[in-house]
Amino acid sequence: MNPNINFRFRHIALVLSIAGLTACGGESSDSSESATIVPQPGEANAPAEEQPNIDIEPTPTFKANYSPKGSFSEPFAEPTIVVDGEIVETDGKCVETADGLAECKPAAGTVALLNDGRILYLNALEGTENVELSIVAEFGEVSVNDQSRVLSLSQNDEPSWLKPSPLRAGANPDGADSETLFNNTPLAVLDGLLDTANNTDKNDGALFCSDVVGLADGSVMAVGGTDYYSEPGIDGLPLGVAELEGIKNSRIFHAGTNTWTQSGDMKYGRWYPSLVTLPDNKVLVTSGVEKLLKPVYPSDPLNSGRNIVQTEIYDPCTGTWAVNPSTADRSLPLYPRLHLLPNGHVFYNAGGQAFNPFGQGYDQALWNIAATFNPASNRWTDLGYAGLPLRLDEIGLGQLASTLNVTNISLKQASLLVGDLLGSASNLLTVASELDIDAETLKSAIGGGMRGSTSSTMLPLKPNENGEYNDAEFLTAGGVPSYALLTNPGGYLPIAQTRIDTVRTNGDDIDYESRLAGPLNQPRWYGTNVLLPDGSVMVFSGGNRDGVVVPGLEGPIKTAERFDPETGTWTEMASGIRSRTYHNTAILLPDGRVLVGGHSPINTAYLKFVDLQDFGLAPYDGRDPSFEIYTPPYAMRNDRPKILSAPEMLMPGDDFSIEVDQADAIDKVLLIRRTVMTHAVDSDQRAIELPIAKKSGNELKLAMPQKNSVVPAGQYMLFISKDTPEGRVPSVAASVSVQTPDSLQCSGGTQLVDESGNTVAPSDSPLSNLLSTLFGQR
Repeated sequence: MNPNINFRFRHIALVLSIAGLTACGGESSDSSESATIVPQPGEANAPAEEQPNIDIEPTPTFKANYSPKGSFSEPFAEPTIVVDGEIVETDGKCVETADGLAECKPAAGTVALLNDGRILYLNALEGTENVELSIVAEFGEVSVNDQSRVLSLSQNDEPSWLKPSPLRAGANPDGADSETLFNNTPLAVLDGLLDTANNTDKNDGALFCSDVVGLADGSVMAVGGTDYYSEPGIDGLPLGVAELEGIKNSRIFHAGTNTWTQSGDMKYGRWYPSLVTLPDNKVLVTSGVEKLLKPVYPSDPLNSGRNIVQTEIYDPCTGTWAVNPSTADRSLPLYPRLHLLPNGHVFYNAGGQAFNPFGQGYDQALWNIAATFNPASNRWTDLGYAGLPLRLDEIGLGQLASTLNVTNISLKQASLLVGDLLGSASNLLTVASELDIDAETLKSAIGGGMRGSTSSTMLPLKPNENGEYNDAEFLTAGGVPSYALLTNPGGYLPIAQTRIDTVRTNGDDIDYESRLAGPLNQPRWYGTNVLLPDGSVMVFSGGNRDGVVVPGLEGPIKTAERFDPETGTWTEMASGIRSRTYHNTAILLPDGRVLVGGHSPINTAYLKFVDLQDFGLAPYDGRDPSFEIYTPPYAMRNDRPKILSAPEMLMPGDDFSIEVDQADAIDKVLLIRRTVMTHAVDSDQRAIELPIAKKSGNELKLAMPQKNSVVPAGQYMLFISKDTPEGRVPSVAASVSVQTPDSLQCSGGTQLVDESGNTVAPSDSPLSNLLSTLFGQR
């Protein structure tokens, strides 16, 4: 039998066996045959002999003179706005409606690279242009749910736009059940008089400040978000202060139909949560806050005054959430920087949003501690104060942060903690006496702890001499430091310091250390990192001061920088055309270029927009709906290697081959997960270096990692590259869907409901996609 045909039928047999033997959320048959056909969760399937390949489109060429710094394109934006039911073509950002309100084009505060190469993006802070005096007083009334868009770029970079349905993702069409100060209290007589949370449904389900994650089937899920209202108020009058309450919703965008559907609700409303995909294809959510400005919960007083400590797990088979046991609770900053480690644990590397002057908690000192979460045991382990050599787990304080959680500490735990602290005193002195306190250690201390408004990038995972992926490195650069004392409100000025955290895993055993790398060329707040297919990291946009402390007084940083992991240094690259500070975004495109967009600031000084660009500050005349494309130097070359054919789907443990045009020169193959990000956060961001087992003519024999924890199910891009005297030159990507036995057990979020409450099953599920792909029906 032809090995390609054999491979097709092996995967078809696997899919049909799982579909027949295992219902979503159910268990497999007890027969010995099913035990050998269906691997256990987290384990790889038996490697394939060969992969069915598809031809890759020709490498595009870009009209640009070569520059060692790269170059930015001219900005481009959606050409029309719908105003009072009419399509208006305009080069401007906004058009005034008949009611005197500004209808504006959306800015890309959230972006996701879809598996068909298009870009889904979501607006942020929609309605700020209609604030007349103060956003604090008015935004509970003038805000509206955020729009979504899909951007397509042709081979010649001609853009076109599509509006998904529903346009604003359809959450809470009948209003949200808001957690107001006067709701269900002894003062219930005042309900309706001093409670305007339910005064309107136009802003009860905003996409703004949700987190986003790419599911295995290529759909994108937005979790949490914002319910706006004024508190208190009378009959819609903005007499109180605007509140931003986290919502419980989960919404899924299906690229095949360009539609949003509703999935299950979380138990806790979350504003600024973080999501990360686990090896079993489930999704972990952490942190977020239920109420940003007034976090007082009469029905849950112990959780008042801090972020949500409870964690939850989303099951794409059932479309439902489950709360983890209290041992999984942890106080984390908003949008905590999380990453999946090669051993399946989740790493928190002490980064998050320092949402000054809000978003702080009474337990915020714990945010300075780097830690890992074990989904199997539902327990956190404290590694140490981020950036410093002291290891808490080595002196008996590995459960310090968990034990200090006020919602689950018992008298017995408290006594044990006191014993640990007393018993650790001598250990701490011993460790401290052995530390080499030099200038570098002092620098680390100054920039150690929780870093606010910073990008956290996992550098490419590399196999060791045994082909195992055990170690991971994480790049943290810029952001607002805690100055080793407090977390937030932290500093107003960002730093240039760069830190690399190294996590070494051996089963459940974890070793952690940090080192300083070369600093940025200028301090940067809210920069967005992008890992390029040559292995380097670039940072785009941001400002020179914290634009949330005093909005409108930050200076924009338009010059991009590139970090070389080999030298540990940053180099200034080309400068963008537009200034993009708060809510900026940047994503890697399949051709190796970078799409840069966003900029949706808070109104100047929390009042109304006052533009101070003439004074060298960031633009504060509303949001910027435009995009620019950054072309790195390697994409300007005419000698880029080409992938001629490659598999469309892979599974962990697969052996496969690709056809290329410069096999002798190719020395690296990189599998990069497609970006799905917001607020400088993409917890699923990862790249895996695949070893080249053999070269035969134009064919490269490659091997996938064995573990789902190294390469979780999802949508990826496969790059090859060669080394040259001028630097590494990568190819254009081949699209690859990585699936696992767990991801093939069900169609992502089958239990979905539309806006009318009807159950729906999306057509673009992993099963339908896989079968149609294998049978050539797409």
